[in-house]
Amino acid sequence: MKAHPAGQKAGRDPDDEQLIGSAHRALAIEARALGALGGRVGAAFAQACRLCLACQGRVVVTGMGKSGHIAGKIAATLASTGTPAFFLHPAEAGHGDLGMITRSDLVLALSNSGETPEVVALLPALKRLGVPLIMMTGRSDSTLAQAANVALDVAVDEEACPLNLAPTASTTATLAMGDALAVALLEARGFTAQDFARSHPGGSLGRQLLLHVEDLMRTGAALPRVLPTAPLSAGLLEMSAKGLGMTVVVDADERVLGVFTDGDLRRALEAQIDVHTTTMGAVMTPGPKTIGPRELAAEAVHLMELYRITALPVADAAGRLVGALNVHDLFRARVM
Repeated sequence: MKAHPAGQKAGRDPDDEQLIGSAHRALAIEARALGALGGRVGAAFAQACRLCLACQGRVVVTGMGKSGHIAGKIAATLASTGTPAFFLHPAEAGHGDLGMITRSDLVLALSNSGETPEVVALLPALKRLGVPLIMMTGRSDSTLAQAANVALDVAVDEEACPLNLAPTASTTATLAMGDALAVALLEARGFTAQDFARSHPGGSLGRQLLLHVEDLMRTGAALPRVLPTAPLSAGLLEMSAKGLGMTVVVDADERVLGVFTDGDLRRALEAQIDVHTTTMGAVMTPGPKTIGPRELAAEAVHLMELYRITALPVADAAGRLVGALNVHDLFRARVM
């Protein structure tokens, strides 16, 4: 007889079809919960947004149990998208952490039942401080919903749990409402990619959003460039010496006229041209793609992928060459 782990009931092992079927049912229930949520986003949601926008302090997000985990994620999303926020454990609030809430703050509380004792216990203190309260709850007639300045309805018809007990669809709906609130506030504040970068300095995301082309580009003697009147042989020597996979063709004022790449070289060799008498202006690719020095390095990646090129001249607003970079520079900086 097959042994089962402690606490696990013996039963027939499910086959793949049963396991996949359970997953499909859970996803379908949660999808219906999210679909129904959209119809409840109205005046109360707008009022909640206005309270957050008017808040001079921080949004203090709280919740107990599974709602607490969702509250932590919502607080993190708000904080990273322009709305200062942090998570407060409601059970710890009554043991000193209540001092973390100031009169200029706002509380966003999560409770599916609207009767969570640890959250209800915060009400007298919040009233004494005059702190606005936004509730996300599945019961609009609950104690917490009635006490709140605004109550957002996140009720679900059923949980994805077959016992209809474990918070599943309800936590998904609450998380989605939190995301909707964060996005609405982000757009209302005019939050930009550069703002986002300042709160995400670490990891690849931070590098993509913080690094500019001028931080990576090659300049000065490392920058390959020739005049259009230079012979092709001189262009080849310049391209080989600088190791960028191209050379930029510029006029006497350093304005970018074209580029000469490995692809141009192959075409020139196929045409059997004389490398000593042919000028760079005759074999270059005119009007190349360029990028500005203050553009994000991630934009350089985008241009290279879009146009299937491996190097870019960097030009200022007047079209003058100020630098260049290639895919290896971006790889070294771990932007791509």
